[in-house]
Amino acid sequence: MSEVIFSVFPSENFIDLGLYQFGWEKCDPSHSFGPAARNHYLFHYCISGTGTLIANNTKGESITYYVKSGQGFMIFPNQINMYIADCEIPWEYVWIEFDGLRAKETIELTGLSPDQPVYKARYKDLAETMKSEMLYIVNHKEESPFHLIGHLYLFIDSLVRSCSLTQLSRGNNLRDFYIREAVAFIEENFQNAISVEDIAASCGLNRSYFGKIFHENMGKSPQEFLISYRMTKAAELLKLTSLSICDISNAVGYPNQLHFSRAFKNVYHISPRQWRYEHGSAEKTFTTLSKSE
Repeated sequence: MSEVIFSVFPSENFIDLGLYQFGWEKCDPSHSFGPAARNHYLFHYCISGTGTLIANNTKGESITYYVKSGQGFMIFPNQINMYIADCEIPWEYVWIEFDGLRAKETIELTGLSPDQPVYKARYKDLAETMKSEMLYIVNHKEESPFHLIGHLYLFIDSLVRSCSLTQLSRGNNLRDFYIREAVAFIEENFQNAISVEDIAASCGLNRSYFGKIFHENMGKSPQEFLISYRMTKAAELLKLTSLSICDISNAVGYPNQLHFSRAFKNVYHISPRQWRYEHGSAEKTFTTLSKSE
C-alpha cells in the first residue's frame, strides 16, 4: 500500500527562493501522477526503485525518461508531464516544490532544463547531503518558515554542487553584475514611479540590450519582474498589516488603486480584498476597513 507524507509550506514571505510544498512517497506498483503542469519548479529524488518520467521538451515533444535509484528529475513551470512507478520495482521518492525571483538562474547552474530534466549526480557524497536536506524538510514541517528556508538553501547548494554541469561561464560575470544592480535598484525603488528605462539607466545600459540580458538571466522581462516584485510586496502587506488597500496600492508604486487591483488580479487571479480574506493571519480584523477598499 502506498505511503505518503505531504506538507504545504506555511509562508509566502520569501521572494528570492521560497517553498510551496514538499513530501515523500513510497509508491504502489504502476502508481502514476498526471498528465499535469505545475506553476513552479518541482524536484523529485529517487531513493529506491525505478520509474518513468514523460515530459514535454522545449519543442513541445513528449519525451520518455527512465529514472532509477540515486537519480532524480526536475519538472519546470508550465511543462506538461506525467510520472509512473515501475510495475515491479516501484520507486520511493522525496520531492520539493519551490520558486522565486532567483529560481531560474539557480536551476541553470545545475544544467537541468526541459530538454535535460534527469538529475545524475557527479559527486555521490553531495547527492547524499542533498537527499538528507530534502528528508529533513519533509520530517520537520513544524519548524519555523525561516528554519525550513535555511534548509531549502542547503538543499539547493547540494543540488547545484552535485550536478555534472555546475561551472559558471566567466563571460557571464559582467552580465551577473548588471542583473544584481538592476534587482537592487528595483528593491530600493519599487514604491516609486520607476520605468524600465530608469532601471536600465541605473546599470548604464540602453533599454534594448538591458531587456535582452535581463530576460535571458531572469526568465522574464524587467517590467514583468517589477510587477511580480511589487505584487509580492503587496501580498506581504495584505497578510501582515491592517493597512487599507488604497495605502498598500501607494506603498507598492500604484497611485491609482484600480490599476493596482487589476495588476494584483493578473498575478494572483483574485482581488486584493479576497486574497487578504483567504490568506490574512488576522483576516477577521479586516472586515472593519473602510468601504473605499
